[in-house]
Amino acid sequence: MLIIPAIDLRGGNCVRLYQGSYEKETVYFEDVVKMARLWRVQNAKVLHMVDLDAARGDTEGSKTNRSAIREVCKALDIPVQLGGGIRTIEDVREALDLGVYRVIIGTAAVKNPDLVSEAIAAFGSHRVVVGIDARDGEVRTDGWLAGSGIDAIDLALDMEKRGCRRIVYTDISRDGTLEGPNIDAYKALGGKLSKTCITASGGVGTYKDLINLVPLKPLRIDSVIVGRALYENKFPCQKIWCWHDKDAVDLNTYSTAPLKSPDYGC
Repeated sequence: MLIIPAIDLRGGNCVRLYQGSYEKETVYFEDVVKMARLWRVQNAKVLHMVDLDAARGDTEGSKTNRSAIREVCKALDIPVQLGGGIRTIEDVREALDLGVYRVIIGTAAVKNPDLVSEAIAAFGSHRVVVGIDARDGEVRTDGWLAGSGIDAIDLALDMEKRGCRRIVYTDISRDGTLEGPNIDAYKALGGKLSKTCITASGGVGTYKDLINLVPLKPLRIDSVIVGRALYENKFPCQKIWCWHDKDAVDLNTYSTAPLKSPDYGC
């Protein structure tokens, strides 16, 4: 199970939201590049980034975030994936031009599903993936602020028919809670898809949560995004690494993860 650290950006800062609420925001770090380097030192093989301002349509905030994303991509030797505000083919191209390896289309997959088909045809299924953010099985859009009336599994099946080969599935009710991932939701989704791999997101709080996800690998659930639990030092191994003394860490000396690779699965 590949563990992918998350960096959510708002106004250029590294933040985390609780259950997707912008009113329940915690700012963890202002130096985004330093944060990304720290995850790399701790052996991250892929980095997940979300432009929260772009997801809400805040173009000014997103300008600051995009500058930080570009610098992170320059600093790291591993793939970076980016979601948030990717709503046109131009957005996809501009995001890839920042240096990210793959883009995640979320809201636009609901409102303009043909964009997914177009983007995959133009850039390939390894560079374009779909993000499905759901609460109680209903897909949410526009930075999780709006309901869609669309069932998450129905959307996933449509995306698979359009050539999508990876879905990042976030259970909003678990996101930022540390209460554990929604195993039943991942089982249901994985059981319906036949070709598409799934990256789980939302709720991981301890190493036991990661262990609980491992039996789902036959359903092509092969990776998990972890945010708050890493930031709040919930894993004992972090104490062995360098979390307790970040200022003394050599952020230019990476560990044993491979360099940028073509893909990490589907």
